[in-house]
Amino acid sequence: MTRIETFTDAAFAFALTLLVISLDPPTTMQSLADTLVHVPGFLLGATLLMVFWNAHHRWSRRFGLDDSNTILLSCLLVFTVLLFVYPLRYMTSALSGFIATLTGLPVGPELDTLGLTGREDVNRMFVVYGVGFMAMSASIVLLNVHAWRRRALLGLSHAERVETKVEIVTWCVLFTAGLLSTAVAAAMPHAMPVAGWVYAPLGVVIPLFAWFTRWRNREPSPPPDAT
Repeated sequence: MTRIETFTDAAFAFALTLLVISLDPPTTMQSLADTLVHVPGFLLGATLLMVFWNAHHRWSRRFGLDDSNTILLSCLLVFTVLLFVYPLRYMTSALSGFIATLTGLPVGPELDTLGLTGREDVNRMFVVYGVGFMAMSASIVLLNVHAWRRRALLGLSHAERVETKVEIVTWCVLFTAGLLSTAVAAAMPHAMPVAGWVYAPLGVVIPLFAWFTRWRNREPSPPPDAT
């Protein structure tokens, strides 16, 4: 494990702490119940942070680079993570609150407590969130592009080269989703907030792109022996 990987791991751990550090310790049953409604939002935010952490972890385990470009790009990721954690916490709280409003289940705070007074506030939230999402996705893309340019020096096998392409394609798709969502929210600040729906198909789109990338770059079968 390189020092930059250790530093990045510590930054992600600190970001997870920031997701919950503002919650006051409950002193009554009512305050405990009020605190517990934030748990689903925390889990959503923590899951997304772990997706980015795991991408950097895979990259570090696969390539083990520790040059100046690696340090620069990893620091960019760390800087963005520490700024992104607050918009992330706000958005996941709003999402869990919206689900709570629709279902009547205690899975999120009341939307009134978040200060979202209209469509413009919601669209502004998606703009701020989208900028952070794009910056973090771009960091992962650039790290993998950096490794791809050194594929010969690293002695990557065919399978490792294919997986590097899959990582690049995957995070380019995520970056594009963030860009589209941000553009929609910024272009139509007073319209119905639909920017969040841009992220909805990613669970299907990303596996399809990954499969297609692996299929397109599959290793050719050796020719049959002549008889």
